[in-house]
Amino acid sequence: MRLVLLGAPGSGKGTQAARLKDYLQVPHISTGDMLRAAVAAGTPIGLQAKAVMDAGQLVSDDILLGIIKERLSQGDVANGFILDGYPRNVKQAEALTALLAEIGQPLEAVVKLDVPNEAIIARTEIRFKAEGRKDDNPDVVRDRLKVYAEQTAPVADFYASRGQLQSVDGVGELDAVFNRIIETLDASKPVG
Repeated sequence: MRLVLLGAPGSGKGTQAARLKDYLQVPHISTGDMLRAAVAAGTPIGLQAKAVMDAGQLVSDDILLGIIKERLSQGDVANGFILDGYPRNVKQAEALTALLAEIGQPLEAVVKLDVPNEAIIARTEIRFKAEGRKDDNPDVVRDRLKVYAEQTAPVADFYASRGQLQSVDGVGELDAVFNRIIETLDASKPVG
C-alpha cells in the first residue's frame, strides 16, 4: 500500500500512521524524521538541508523532494509506504506525483483525517498542559492551523481532483478512527 496521510496539525496523522505501519507492514515515512536522519548521516542532501536549517530557514521543496527520492529508493519500501507530513503544498504534491510515476510506484490511496479546528485546539491544549510542548500552545496551534488552511489544505483539493482523496472522520477514540481508516482503504482497493 502506497499511502499519503493528510490532515491538519494535531489531527492524529502521526498516531494513526504509526498504527497503520504495523497493520499494513510498510514503513511510516515522516519528512521531519527523514530530514534529521539525512543530516545525521551526512548524506549530500542532508548536508544541504543542514546548511539551510542552520541558517534558520525552511528547507526548500527541492531539498525535501531529494530526501523523499533518497528514501523511496531504499528496499524496505518495495511493498509500499505511508507518507506523513508530505506533501505540504500543491507544488510538492505535483513533484511527488511525477517522482512516483518516474519510479513506477504511484499512490494507491490518499486519506485525509477530518477534525474540526475546535477539536484540534482542545486536543493539543490537553497535551500542552500534560507535556508542555511549545508547539501545542493554543496560540501556536491556531497559527499552525491558519498556515495549514492557506498552504496545505489545497493539497486535498489536488488529490480530490484526481479522484484519489478519501476523507475519514478523525474525531473519536483512537481505535474507532483507525477502524474507519482501514474500512476506507479496504473499500478503495480494486476488486479482482
